[in-house]
Amino acid sequence: MNARPKKSFGQHFLHDSRYIDRIVSAMAPRATDFVLEIGPGEGALTLPLLAAAGKLTAIELDTDLIPALQARAASVGELQIIHADVLKVDFTALAQRHGIDRLRIAGNLPYYISSPILFHCVEHSGAIADMHFMLQKEVVERMAAEPGSKVYGRLSVMLQLACRVEPLFTVPPEAFRPPPKVESAVVRLVPLAPQDRHDADAGDVYTVVKAAFAQRRKTLNNALKQLMDTDAIRRAGVEPGARAETLAPGDFVRLAKIYGGQ
Repeated sequence: MNARPKKSFGQHFLHDSRYIDRIVSAMAPRATDFVLEIGPGEGALTLPLLAAAGKLTAIELDTDLIPALQARAASVGELQIIHADVLKVDFTALAQRHGIDRLRIAGNLPYYISSPILFHCVEHSGAIADMHFMLQKEVVERMAAEPGSKVYGRLSVMLQLACRVEPLFTVPPEAFRPPPKVESAVVRLVPLAPQDRHDADAGDVYTVVKAAFAQRRKTLNNALKQLMDTDAIRRAGVEPGARAETLAPGDFVRLAKIYGGQ
């Protein structure tokens, strides 16, 4: 099966079995797991995951890929394909519909839409056990970045407040068809346990983080002036003259609580 990758879907099909095997080994799916794959494409990752788990649900937007994928999977295991835009799939409702607590998600994510997919997963993190994603290496570096790093930003904060971020390994361009212009990397995301999650309003956190990083060179006093004054920033235990990239994720939680009146 060699479908022509479509630029409109940002398709780069993984074909190198060495990296496919490493992803499957890292995820180690079991027969009791509910495995959900985002964007199965030609099935390079789908079929080994299906063989390990026995059953798998995949979300695919490209109708041209579905018939051949179903045909290839028939002798491997039970494959259900949801033809939909992943951003419109309610993962929490999906888990409830199947009577399970949490999904295990995998995918070689289209690079042009990776951040929206990650934020969508965070919104449903209570229904997710873990995620194993192939992403642009630069995105994985941003996800795992620490305060003070040049690539630490909104994505770093929002993901680290919801998940443990664990970069696993790098994948070269030649492992894909067609080869992307950048290196890729596989990352594991494990949603934090309920007792480890912050208790600020999620919308307030998003508002504060977005404003703080909107202009990286600005101090918090200037970046947040539409949201709170200098005294309010100090009440959160944060120095108003600091820049957003120096703050730990927990600092943004305290700022969000002050902003939201908690």
